Amino acid sequence: MTNKPISSFGFGLMSLMFKIRDFLRPRLHVLKEAGIESGFSVLDFGCGPGGYILPLAELVGPSGKINALDAHPLAIRAVRKIATRKETKNIETIESDCRTGLPDNVVDVVLLYDVFHDLARPDDVLQELHRILKPGGRLSFSDHHMNEKEVLARMTGGGMFRFIRKGKKTYSFMKAG
Repeated sequence: MTNKPISSFGFGLMSLMFKIRDFLRPRLHVLKEAGIESGFSVLDFGCGPGGYILPLAELVGPSGKINALDAHPLAIRAVRKIATRKETKNIETIESDCRTGLPDNVVDVVLLYDVFHDLARPDDVLQELHRILKPGGRLSFSDHHMNEKEVLARMTGGGMFRFIRKGKKTYSFMKAG
């Protein structure tokens, strides 16, 4: 997924920083901009240590589905640990840098948060996300390494996504075509 692999120490440091961030600014506030509802299927692409997993589980409820994808094995292990500890049965993990292994048109919302700038094959990732999103499905995007002009150009430039709105923390796009 990324150009350079992160070390185990780096992953641990990142996890600690995210825990502090999540305490100060709960992830549920960010997720509310994505319009996630009970029963939705959501893909957290580049899930990292799983900061969005429990708030996602709250939003989708027991009838929803969460897929957490990351290229780093420690991220996958962290999400599995969260799911086991909270006895959440509707969370699946995917260790990958691009391909999800999901069928076409099955996901309601994709979260692509603070990872796009570091993708080795961003166009392949966007094609994969377009493929798995349901017609009318949404891509919730945030990357503080990119300015608004870059975000809009990259997300809409290939014709796969249409800009819907800008929130306080995220940009929302709809699957086109």
